[in-house]
Formats: sequence, structure tokens, C-alpha cells
Amino acid sequence: MKHDKTLRAFVALVAALLPCSFTQAASPSYPSKPVRVIVGLAPGGATDIQARLFTPKLSESLGQPFIVDNRDGAGGLIAYELVKNAYPDGYTLLAATPSYTIVPALHSKPPYDPMKDFVPISLVTKAPYLIIVTPSLPAKTMKEFIAYAKAKPGALNFAISGIGTTIHLGAVWLDYSGVKLTIIPYKGTGPATTDVIAGQVHATFANVLSALPHVKAGRVRAIAVTTPERSKVLPDIPTVAESGIPGFDVNTWHGWLAPKGTPPAIVNKLNAELAKVVRGPDISARLVGDGGEILAGSPAQFSAVIADEITRWTKLVKVTGLKAVDEK
Repeated sequence: MKHDKTLRAFVALVAALLPCSFTQAASPSYPSKPVRVIVGLAPGGATDIQARLFTPKLSESLGQPFIVDNRDGAGGLIAYELVKNAYPDGYTLLAATPSYTIVPALHSKPPYDPMKDFVPISLVTKAPYLIIVTPSLPAKTMKEFIAYAKAKPGALNFAISGIGTTIHLGAVWLDYSGVKLTIIPYKGTGPATTDVIAGQVHATFANVLSALPHVKAGRVRAIAVTTPERSKVLPDIPTVAESGIPGFDVNTWHGWLAPKGTPPAIVNKLNAELAKVVRGPDISARLVGDGGEILAGSPAQFSAVIADEITRWTKLVKVTGLKAVDEK
């Protein structure tokens, strides 16, 4: 009997100490060692550039190195699986793009669940694409481009960077809306833009940062932005939606996630620090100047965006008849 009382007292003591132990695991001492930020793309792309823009500021404010680790390949799956399987202590993070929400739409058996296997930290920024065309193309505006493509189905060659990307699905959306295009895959936006300049293809999607110098120099013509709202950097260029395809919304975004089970205190700390970084005068000026929009919302807001994106892309894949990647 005495033994039972002693055992119950010991169990009660352990139970009382457990919350304290978990609290210490997510204590203000985080981070106490270097943090890896995994980017599922090669160095030099927009996601990589932004990650490398933010990490020095985080290192400075939090007192530990934040190191960008590029793990490109398999459409981002290598990076996603690495972070999914990482220990959830806040020392392995993911800098993600819209492909994170496209993979489940294009795979009948996706290797991860974007809503369950990761914890959203923050949707940091988003930006439109520009639709750029070669200057020799008779179509001077997006409305004329749409009319030209409908009058001559398949005559317009539209370059895309990769299969299963936002740009790919954006071109499929245009085609499904009656803008009949010949879609030509490229290995990246750089080569695609180069061939638009040379007149080898008629059009492509390009980010504002890389395309703007060519637009200003007259090497390409920008005829539309792909978000519902016009770009603050190029306010005179109409949206695709207002040019004849209502509801068209294709954008690129940059968000950070952590493995499932990462303590909320760490997630909230990273969320607050990222918000401070992107709203700082030097970083915000750079992002807005490149056509970006600063968001830096809550983890819950990012989770809602992820859910909405998955729904949108899954619906588009179904209505256009695109086959799942692993069914081909």
C-alpha cells in the first residue's frame, strides 16, 4: 500500500514536470545552433535570391547562422522530402514556392501531404508574372493576343519553364480558356526569355525582376500581368483577367514551412522575425521595386492560402484533362 502511494506520488510529479519540459524545448534560447533553409531549386532563381536576401538578416537578429541549402531536382520533391523527414526542432526549414501546392494536383499518389506533413510559418511575399511577347508579333495588347490565338489556333508558340510548374499550368489555363497555344517546354525562364527576344518563340511568362530590363530596352513587349490586380511597378499594363479571361490568377510566392511537430513557440518566433526582416526599409524597398508584394502574415493565413492553392490547381488539372505525373 505504501509502495502504491509512493508510485502515485512519483507519477504525479513526472506529470507536473512534463509541461515544463516541453516549454523549455521551445524556449527563447532558440536558435542555439545554425539553421538550414532548404530551397528546392538551383541557385540563382527568385526563391533562392529571396532566401539569400532574408537569411543574413535573420542571422543578425537571432545570433546564429541561417544557411541556404539548395536541393534541386524532381520538381522540388527532394527538398520537400528532406524537410518532411527532418527532426522538428526548428533547425531545418523549407523555403517553398507554388510548386509545393501543385505536386498534389499532378500526382495520383503524392509523396507528402502539404496540409499535414508541414507547419506553415509565413507566406512572405508574392508577385505577378508578366506575359512578354516578341516585338515582331502583330498583337500589341493582351486582348489582341487572345484574338490572334483564337483566330489562328496553335500558331502562337508559348514557352514555359518546366513541366508541372506554375508557368506550365498558367499556359494550360490560357489554352483551356480558348487561347489555343503550342506550348513548348524549356529548362528555365532565362532560356525561354532569350528565345522570345530572338523571335524563336512568340511569348512566355517571366517574373518582373528578370523581364523589366528587357521591357525597358524594347527587346520584348509586356502585354499583361497575371495577378487579379495590376502591378504597382507597371501600373499601365493590364491584367489577363481584365483582358478577357475572368478569374485568371497565376502568381509566384515565397513562403517558409517547418516539419510537422515543430513547437508553436519556434514557429511564432520565426514568423515574427521574418515579418521584421521583410518590412525593414532596405529589404521592403528591394522587394517592392522588383514587383513583389510584402505579405508576412500569420501561420494560419498561410495555411489558408495553401489549401486554396491546392483546390485551384487540382480543379484546373481535372477540367483540362492533364494526367497525373505518376500515371503517364
